[in-house]
This record gives sequence, C-alpha cells and structure tokens, in this order.
Amino acid sequence: MSVQSNAGPSVAATDAPPRFSEHEMARRRQVLDDALTSAEVDVAVLYGANRSGSAVQWLTGWPVTREAAVVYRRGQRDLLLVHFYNHVPQARRVAVDAEVDWAGPDLGRRLVDALGARGAGRVGVVGPMPFSLHGILTAAFEDVVDLNGAYVRMRLQKSPEEVEWLRQAARLTDLSCAALRDGAAVGASEYELGALVEGSYLSVGGTNYIHYFSVTSMADPRQCVPSQWPGARRLGAGDVLSCELSTSWGVDYPGQLLRTFTVAADPTPLYSDLHAVAGSALDRVESVLRPGTTAEEIVEAASIIEEAGFTTVDDLVHGLGGGYLPPIVGSRSRTLEPLPSIPLQPGMTVVVQPNVTTIDGRAGVQTGELFHITPDGSERLHQFPRGLGRIA
Repeated sequence: MSVQSNAGPSVAATDAPPRFSEHEMARRRQVLDDALTSAEVDVAVLYGANRSGSAVQWLTGWPVTREAAVVYRRGQRDLLLVHFYNHVPQARRVAVDAEVDWAGPDLGRRLVDALGARGAGRVGVVGPMPFSLHGILTAAFEDVVDLNGAYVRMRLQKSPEEVEWLRQAARLTDLSCAALRDGAAVGASEYELGALVEGSYLSVGGTNYIHYFSVTSMADPRQCVPSQWPGARRLGAGDVLSCELSTSWGVDYPGQLLRTFTVAADPTPLYSDLHAVAGSALDRVESVLRPGTTAEEIVEAASIIEEAGFTTVDDLVHGLGGGYLPPIVGSRSRTLEPLPSIPLQPGMTVVVQPNVTTIDGRAGVQTGELFHITPDGSERLHQFPRGLGRIA
C-alpha cells in the first residue's frame, strides 16, 4: 500500500501547521456570527488548554498548547491570548488574522479588560473553561451564555476543504496500519508497535491523534479491546493484535482505522467467528449510510452482533473531525438511551466500528473506519484492506 508523500492540502514552507483557505476561514466566521446573533450575544470567548479545546484553532489556526483564549466580536480583529510566553512568537506567525499577545499572569483580568473594550454585555463561551475563570466572567458581565452546543452543531457537517483534510488524514492513517502490518513481528513490544505507527507519517507532516493496541493469546484471551496506554507486552506466536489508529492532518482532523491481525498463526474458531460477525455488521451499517438514516436504522443494521450471541464494548457509530461528535450510537446490547434524534446529513463524517466481543469481555476484535456522508450515500475515506489480517 502506498500513500501520497506530499505535504497534503494547503501547506506552505513555513513553521506553521497546514492552513485552510481565506474562503474557509471566512465561512467559519459567518457561522459563528450567526450563532451569536441567534443567542443574542455581543462577544464570545473561545477557550482551550493543554492541547484541548478545538474552537481556538478552528477560528484562528493556532493549535492550543498550554492555554489560549480568543476574544471575538463581529467586525473587530480577534484577540488571541497565549500561554506560555515563548509560545507567542509562533502563535503570531500562525494566527495571521488576530492580534496575538501573552496572556500574562492573570488571564481573567485580561479577558475582562478586552471584553469591556469591545462593549460586551452578554458574553458567549465556547470550550472547557475552568470554573474559576468562568466565575470571573460572571462577576464582571450581566450574562454569560454557554455556546458549546451551538459550536458542536457548527462542526457536524464538514466543508469541502475539511473533507479533503480528512481524506489526507485517512491516507496517512492507512500508511500507519501498513507499517504496523509489515513491520511487526514476534517479540515486538507495544512500545515498538507505536514507533512503527508514528514513524510512517512523521516525515510527511502527519501527527498522532491516537494509536491503541490490544495483544492477547487467542488460546487464552484476556483482553477484548485496545488499551489507551501501551505496555511492555511482546507479541507471541498465537496472539491476536487489534488496533485503533488515528493520524491527524493539521490539528483535530484525524482518520480512524480499526483492524485485527493474528500473529504467526491462523485464527482460532472463536476469532474467526468474532471477525466474521464484525465484518458483516460493518458491511450492513455501511449499506444504510445516507442522508436521513436514523440511529434506529443503524442499530437494526448491526443487530447481527446480538443474534450471533456477541456484544460490543465501544460505540458502534460516532462522528469524528473537529471532535468526538454526534450522532453517537451504540449496538442493540448497549444502546445509548435516548438514541440520538439527529439523522445523518450530507457533509457529516462518521466512524463505523462494530468492535465485537464475547459476553464475558475476554475476547474481541476491531474493525471499522471513517466515512463521509454524501448527498446520495457515503464515501469510504480509507483504502486499507478489510478482513482479518495476519502478521507472519
């Protein structure tokens, strides 16, 4: 399998991450303006910390490092306040349409002053703002409004540029799975598997979103889903390796690929059955992916899992790209109540992952990938082969 090794969409020879076009950034400002108008909000604060809080980079292009906040008002230049002090120089190069400054020792005071200078009355907030900072704002302004729900709705349907970034991320994620398949061998530790995955895309501009592994014996299974933190366990003949891989292009635009491999052995009957059911469930859910499909239809499409006497230990379907997004749907044996009321819509990007496990939670497989909902159906964003693989 090959993946394009060019820089991907919209990248310049600078120390900045990949950038979206001026047209795309203007579109984002318009939908944010519409949300503020609908909420009768004057000014908004977009907040993020510790590389979390996607709204800051969505609006400015600056990936949050330690802490960052944007003060936004229609028709005025954004103010981006950044921690740490030594992160300010690159932030100024990246967030070209914003005034960028150090947040200083008292971010709350800086925000109050900036909001006051922009004539704030009602203030909207997007992002995981700390309780203490929220308290400072509520003490200074007449009303502080939670806009996180509105922000999630802005991110559900992707623009054409966003879809192209996700295609690039899917190509890089496919590359990482190929590196895992071709480079792993008996004796490799989970740490070494991570090195194989990351080494495949770092030189072409990809960044790690997640890479999770499960390694267990097929004869005596003790793990049904991948772990979020790797360990020192080494692959042995007769093991099964499952993985959940996501490589990002830019920030917060990841692919997602889930696959299972046997190690130096053919699958046992249990693992053959588990994967056959998982593969069938994936095909059935894919067949109903189109605008208007409901959560109930998705659950029904995957009901073969329970009919075969198995269950799942993960969400069956979830949105991805700009966050872990709705609609989030479980399988029949672990349906999330109430089921999401929002049907699939053109422009959504969703992961289908029927990760089938035994009822006792000892054995399981991973299969799945990211799809783009098109006006008349769906598009696979990944090209890595499906099926139960084998590592020699």
